[in-house]
Amino acid sequence: MKSLLSVITTFQESRTTRQNLKLLGRFLLLLGGMVVVYSLVFHFLMRLEGREHSWLTGFYWTLTVMSTLGFGDITFQSDLGRAFSMVVLVSGVFFMLMLLPFTFIEFFYAPWMRAQAAARAPRELPPATRGHVILTRHDPINRVLVPLLQQYGYRYVVLVPSVAEALELNEAGVAVVVGDLDDPKTYRRLQADRAALVVAMQGDKLNTNVTFTVRELAEHVPVVVTATSSAAREILTLAGATHVLRLEVMMGQALARRVNGTDAVAHVVGEIDGLVVAEANAAGTPLVGKRLSESFLRKQTGVNVIGIWEQGQLAAAWSDTMIKHNTVFVLAGTQAQLDQYNEMMCIYHLSDAPVLVIGGGGVGRAAGEALAARGLDYRIIEKEPGVSWDPGKTLVGDASEVKVLEQAQLRRAASLIITTHDDDTNIYLTILCRRLRPDLQIISRCTAERNVATLHRAGADLVLSYGSMGANAIFNLLRGRNTLLMGEGVNIFSVRVPASLAGKTLAQGNVRSRTGCTVIAVEAGGRRTVNPPADHTLPPDGELFLMGTLAAEEQFLETFVRSRGRR
Repeated sequence: MKSLLSVITTFQESRTTRQNLKLLGRFLLLLGGMVVVYSLVFHFLMRLEGREHSWLTGFYWTLTVMSTLGFGDITFQSDLGRAFSMVVLVSGVFFMLMLLPFTFIEFFYAPWMRAQAAARAPRELPPATRGHVILTRHDPINRVLVPLLQQYGYRYVVLVPSVAEALELNEAGVAVVVGDLDDPKTYRRLQADRAALVVAMQGDKLNTNVTFTVRELAEHVPVVVTATSSAAREILTLAGATHVLRLEVMMGQALARRVNGTDAVAHVVGEIDGLVVAEANAAGTPLVGKRLSESFLRKQTGVNVIGIWEQGQLAAAWSDTMIKHNTVFVLAGTQAQLDQYNEMMCIYHLSDAPVLVIGGGGVGRAAGEALAARGLDYRIIEKEPGVSWDPGKTLVGDASEVKVLEQAQLRRAASLIITTHDDDTNIYLTILCRRLRPDLQIISRCTAERNVATLHRAGADLVLSYGSMGANAIFNLLRGRNTLLMGEGVNIFSVRVPASLAGKTLAQGNVRSRTGCTVIAVEAGGRRTVNPPADHTLPPDGELFLMGTLAAEEQFLETFVRSRGRR
């Protein structure tokens, strides 16, 4: 009923609809007038033939003839009467069987359907709306972000410029509003001044317009935007953006950090509240073939192995975990402890060969700069001439051709990074390069989340999803959490020790089996214990550092934080 009222209201408010209804009314009046005139002529001709009929009979005859239902009980005997019948019949075919249906569809049914469609693509939010997220695009990042917002109870709306796009998204179950992205009235109708976050991921110029427009209406609402260059980042900051994300740079740097084919030292991935997290390759070291308890890494360096990457999967590290040639350690500790680890492992130099990067666009360029900052040599294969920023390290050619890969020295490359934005191309290149180099570390970018598993099956050792990375970055800004994205949707995050766990040991809390999160560190009184033992007691005023997926994090909060609040 509510939907019907919305359709009727939209239908009535349309100026075009009101005009069409007037035209339809005039046509019906004309048709009614014809029926009256034909009925009068019917009576006149019947009297000439010496017969009398009631006025109801006259209307009955006129309508049956005009609608071509046929003659039967009432017919003319004279030629004049039959000629009149033919005129009524032909005009009826034209007006009632052809013009009337067309007029009804054009002036009534079609506007009604458009009004119904417009009702499913609203142009405003209720005045009481607050704490919502406004998205100005439905791209691969928002395709990951929208389910996250739905899962964790955040209200959102996607702003699109056309009704057609709005209807398509509405059919897919996405909350949409139609409006011009650069119109201040649009954001007033979206209650932007009471929003929790506004996200703009268009081009730099349109992002600037959106940011400036929103900032004029809402001074304190956080605005997250993307930028393609340092200059654009500065302009967007001046326009009032709260956070400016250079996603291509973030992706390129993340891909480069995962390169472990050149040495065995630890490469820092990130830091969270002073806890430094790094990754290190086990290949080429005496650790291969041993159990983790036999490595004595913690005793010799102080670092803790909090997880291991194997074939793109991040698993918890146990004392009996077997170290393989493709094992990548996830290490946690202080910078001094990681330096100690590097002093011990720096003698295991695996290769002087360059890292091969396929794709010289924004992501490939950022990956090359990050590799150069680490002191690693690299080569870029780029299909389009003049795209790459460093011609001296660029080979122009199609990486799908074996001769080009051979020319780029794929046979001796330390690692391979695939950075193109086309997932089909990345899958093709992964299969090809895996066949040519079975022992090569292959790291690939992925645009659509659904292709992550496919790339792993194709042979990629690690896949970083562009959509997942961007969605996680925006989602963490929304929540205000201090979180470190490890890749594949796995985060390291911190949280105060819940009251339901305070005073219990880790074994009693059973956090991992109940939530999927792994406790990697506990801090209390300025002292931090990394990889605490099972009998470690959780202090009531302490802080936990946990590793897990967003789903595991939500399960942790649901199990130990919110459940207590409901009691």
